[in-house]
Amino acid sequence: MKFGFSTLACPFWSVEQIVDAAAHLGYDGVEWRLLNGNVIDPVAGREQVEQAVRQCRQRGIGVCALDTSCRFNLRAPHDREAQVTSLLHWIELAHAVEVPLLRVFGGANQAGEGPVPSEDEVNSWVVAALRAAAPAAARVGVTVALETHDAFSSARRTATVLREVSSAHVGALWDSHHPYRVGETAEEVIDALGPHLVHVHVKDARRRTPGNMDWQLVLLGEGEVPVREQLQSLVRRQYQGWVCVEWEKKWHPELVEPEVALPQHIAWLKQVVEETSAV
Repeated sequence: MKFGFSTLACPFWSVEQIVDAAAHLGYDGVEWRLLNGNVIDPVAGREQVEQAVRQCRQRGIGVCALDTSCRFNLRAPHDREAQVTSLLHWIELAHAVEVPLLRVFGGANQAGEGPVPSEDEVNSWVVAALRAAAPAAARVGVTVALETHDAFSSARRTATVLREVSSAHVGALWDSHHPYRVGETAEEVIDALGPHLVHVHVKDARRRTPGNMDWQLVLLGEGEVPVREQLQSLVRRQYQGWVCVEWEKKWHPELVEPEVALPQHIAWLKQVVEETSAV
């Protein structure tokens, strides 16, 4: 098991600061979502990504993933096609910089104008988009990971889509918060995703008030998300991929600074894995 962090944690850090922190704190790698505080554009930002990846590797820091904003739940076919085109640009970039994984979203069950689409209808849109991109990913050895997020927070629903896509180069990213939020245990998530599981995001959170679905992100071990049990399940299942901290400072400026969060996260993660492995 290897540990990384998403650059969502440090929106005001330079590439040099990010790489220095990863090396100093003992992270194995970095997951690039932001560069210089901005969401990455796979075309306009290509040179910046190449430089960031190069700096990581010069320091012995891995680059486990590039995080796209691609989502495929859009009602209009031409909008979904535009998202597939964007994903193809990402696949080209990932191949050029030799990064093995791209994160994508299914998206929400959006209403917009007209009736709310059914779950099966939205699933079919996501399946078609992932099938369209899968051959390009396979040709260059890149894996596209559908995150358990939004309408696809359930690992069961995510797995349903992935079975229909049926590609070794399209897998699942388990975000620790969202399946728990919709009532799935760690064992249920791992059973559902099975061989599709290619990447893991960890975060902890607690409800602001009992019974409320308004969540506050907190440091690992301080919330109600069973992150310890999730890690223990991964260790027992001999998961050997990446586990990446997703401290969403970019989206939630009120969160504590990365200088506090990132050291706490890596120390907590390593302690839990070491204790579990020793049993």
